[in-house]
Amino acid sequence: MNPQLTPVEIQELQQLLQHDTPAQQALSTLQQHNGYLEASFDALWQEKVGKTDYSQGKKSFLQLTLNEIRTEICGDDGLRGQIKEYTKNPGSASLLNTIIGSLVIIAAAHGIPIDGAIATIIVLYILKIGINVLCKYTEPASEQEQGKNNNS
Repeated sequence: MNPQLTPVEIQELQQLLQHDTPAQQALSTLQQHNGYLEASFDALWQEKVGKTDYSQGKKSFLQLTLNEIRTEICGDDGLRGQIKEYTKNPGSASLLNTIIGSLVIIAAAHGIPIDGAIATIIVLYILKIGINVLCKYTEPASEQEQGKNNNS
């Protein structure tokens, strides 16, 4: 899956986050890469860190980064709750900025050097694919089975 933001989505986010310099950098990079989140992440990562080839099979570096912090993102009821709250109120710049800031802190705790621009791309990726899609593989098997039984 290679999630992509539309030009309209990018423009709406530029308006919403107009006073956030790192977010504007992320959104500018998204425009340069036709809204593709993974390509934008790789470009920002290369600009900040200088290395994008980690030879970890066919996974992008964004996927590898998400794998490293997925448990924390999905297990942190506060962050997960903030993401769910934002999806109910996507016009809240302060809530979106809070999510981005929380992600920077979580990543730093895992030794992943991300700044606000890279965190913005990650958060937009999570919002685009959905927190439930991101987290479905981190739930204990019993919870996954229970979810299947409840959906039947």
